[in-house]
Amino acid sequence: MASNDIGDWYRGIPQISKYWFTGSVIVPLVGRIGLLSPFWFLLDFKSFLYKFQLWRPITAALYYPISGPKGFHYLMNLYFLYSYSTRLETDTFSGSPADYAFMLLFNWICLVIIGFAADLAILMDPLVLSVLYVWCQLNKDQIISFWFGTRFKAMYLPWVLFAFNLIIGNGGMMELFGIVVGHLYFFLMFKYPQDFGGAQLLTVPNILYRFFPKTRPATGGFGQAPASRRTEGGNDGWRHDWGRGQQLGGD
Repeated sequence: MASNDIGDWYRGIPQISKYWFTGSVIVPLVGRIGLLSPFWFLLDFKSFLYKFQLWRPITAALYYPISGPKGFHYLMNLYFLYSYSTRLETDTFSGSPADYAFMLLFNWICLVIIGFAADLAILMDPLVLSVLYVWCQLNKDQIISFWFGTRFKAMYLPWVLFAFNLIIGNGGMMELFGIVVGHLYFFLMFKYPQDFGGAQLLTVPNILYRFFPKTRPATGGFGQAPASRRTEGGNDGWRHDWGRGQQLGGD
């Protein structure tokens, strides 16, 4: 029965989120059990450019050490990845996985460039934070619960996580990079054309629609930010509480 429940849960993950989640489990496990050295998964400019190890930008976004004190942080990354990636793909990008794939591709390319410039070896943290940031901006007025019963609007969550890691984590720079990239996508795709009347600077390449065809018309129309959800007393199913094992924690 438990195996059936897990199988049903996994099959219920939307397409793009399932690929990302699966890769983020397999790649760290391969490094953990020693099938390949974790060094092969890290972002390294010289290896990428001069040794043609072209897979490194991809594996750097999927790999994270899962042993020792970093194990819990990795599990929280998986939780955030599954939770917010799934919600974006099934809500804002509903019926159009190519549009969501483009968002991930855009954020990933930006972070690879930052990674090469700032000598970052692992990109999982900022990529997850960039997706979380986009969701929080599209649902900025939703009230969420954090540790110790604190409650605040979703728009502040990325900054809470940044401050949390700045104080007790790894300095918060990974979170900051994720926030910057997430904001860049949100601004160019939603805010600039809608609030400033500018041109649509980001467009989805047609080739992505070939790989990920639309399944049904999106409910809100891609390229248009949905109205912010308010959960106090609402019935939209988006009100969660960390104490019930659903929405937010820290890392």
